[in-house]
Amino acid sequence: MALVPDIGGAVKSMDTLTLGKALVSAPLVGVATQLDTRLHGVDPWKVVVGTAGATLAVAYLYNMTQQRVPLSAQVKKWLFKWMKRIPGVQKQIETEMEKMKISFEEEFGNSSEGIPYLHSLPSLGMSHHKILDETKIHLNLGELDWAGGAMSGTVYNSSKELGELMTNVYGLAAWTNPLHPDAFPGLRKMEAEIVAMACSIFNGKSDSCGCVTTGGTESIILACKAYRDLAREEKGIEVTEMLVPVTAHAAFDKAAAMLGMQIKHIPVDDVTKRVDVKAMKRMISGRTAMLVGSAPQFPHGSIDDIQEIAALGVKYGIPVHVDACLGGFLIAFMEEAGFPIKTFDFRIPGVTSISADTHKYGFAPKGSSVILYSSKKYRDYQYFCFPDWPGGIYATPTIGGSRSGGILAACWAAMLFFGRDGYIQTTKEIITTTRKITEALQKIAGIQIVGIPDVSVVAFDSNDFNIYGLSDGMKERGWALNALQFPSCVHLCVTRPHTLPGVADKFIKDVTEITAEILKDPGARNAGSAAMYGMAASIPDRSIVENLTGVYLDALYYVGPKTAIEKKLDVQEEKTIQ
Repeated sequence: MALVPDIGGAVKSMDTLTLGKALVSAPLVGVATQLDTRLHGVDPWKVVVGTAGATLAVAYLYNMTQQRVPLSAQVKKWLFKWMKRIPGVQKQIETEMEKMKISFEEEFGNSSEGIPYLHSLPSLGMSHHKILDETKIHLNLGELDWAGGAMSGTVYNSSKELGELMTNVYGLAAWTNPLHPDAFPGLRKMEAEIVAMACSIFNGKSDSCGCVTTGGTESIILACKAYRDLAREEKGIEVTEMLVPVTAHAAFDKAAAMLGMQIKHIPVDDVTKRVDVKAMKRMISGRTAMLVGSAPQFPHGSIDDIQEIAALGVKYGIPVHVDACLGGFLIAFMEEAGFPIKTFDFRIPGVTSISADTHKYGFAPKGSSVILYSSKKYRDYQYFCFPDWPGGIYATPTIGGSRSGGILAACWAAMLFFGRDGYIQTTKEIITTTRKITEALQKIAGIQIVGIPDVSVVAFDSNDFNIYGLSDGMKERGWALNALQFPSCVHLCVTRPHTLPGVADKFIKDVTEITAEILKDPGARNAGSAAMYGMAASIPDRSIVENLTGVYLDALYYVGPKTAIEKKLDVQEEKTIQ
């Protein structure tokens, strides 16, 4: 009688270590046997070269996956790059770009028609009065009544009293530079007080700190730099990544490009437009250097759930940045103004930095913002220092070296002018106006609100017609709305000029009338910006859109045909001599 092997008994008699080795080695032995069989008779040098080639290929592919731009995006970009080299495709792109170039140059040229451009520095200097006259002529160009509330965002306070104060303070500090605290000790004190006041507004503790910057973009870039360098120094992560909502400001994408960081965009809820925190959690990796939440986000005005994002930061030991550049000087005062919101600031464990623009609802002149940190240890990584420069030990707190002392002093003056009570009052006026407009839009047939207008932005769309057509109609009536995409919609960012008597009522009236007109023939307004944004959204190769926007940016520096300008200047000089 044949003996049956007692496999089960043999396994039981083996200790855990021996069993583990057997389970691991068995497959490897099998693979080795297969390789020996298949490579039998093959020249050794071929085996070596093949192994080395396969190793290099795997290493190359792995390296591609570790780049700042994902591998899939790199492949897609490469494919589109070659497609654009096809003569017919290339010619079509060049033709469209030339059309856009001419269109933009005509638009900008017409906006300053009759005023000659300067192509070179004048030989003789102009008089004081002549320069002031020319300045007034240039600044009076344009048809939009920005001081009267025609613009979405753009101008946040058009008070003449505040304007005079800002002008006077800037004039006093026009020649100052915070790079030289020995020459301007009072200016250093002003900047330190701006940071201290801002930290108190956002409930920072005794260790909270920050810097004054030139705007929200710089504030965001500096926060990203701080967390990139922190991850490099303390965690040894060379190629870091940031996780940001898809609705977060494009300044984060700019920061990623400038700092060599990877950026992962987290989807948002289809209805609320708030970031999907569960999706954010799934995308956290060993390379994640920072998490981002918006309060509120620019496109739809929704506030992300900062408390949940901060909880992720605490759990995984990752810094959390709150981007409050747009509405920071509103949400900080909303509760006291009678509009309670969820806590978003340094009171939440895990929130390590906040960016807030003083030149928006802080009502300071353009070119000022603050980046704040919960602790000095984060700000230390923001600084730049080069101790070995022959010109001396060089160190700056922000990106710039020399900075405008005039802007800084005016920012300080604006904060003192309003005080806490003043900011509470302006917040009450702006939020009340926003909610009035939102409630009215919700009652207009054909209009749907997009997202949750938590603060001062109300975005809207239509299921019945192209919303960009309404935007064009509003422009014809003197309004300028922000056009958005993915999804298609427009928004109004309510500022203090919109709280002036009658402005909100006129806006509601115009939207109501234009919507009713469009609903009679929804296809009649599919030209203009409706066609442009529709075309831009449908292009799969986004590099083409980038090229087209480059045409627009080039046109900003258009100075007209040189010969025509010189003739106008000659005529003016002759008149002056006579």
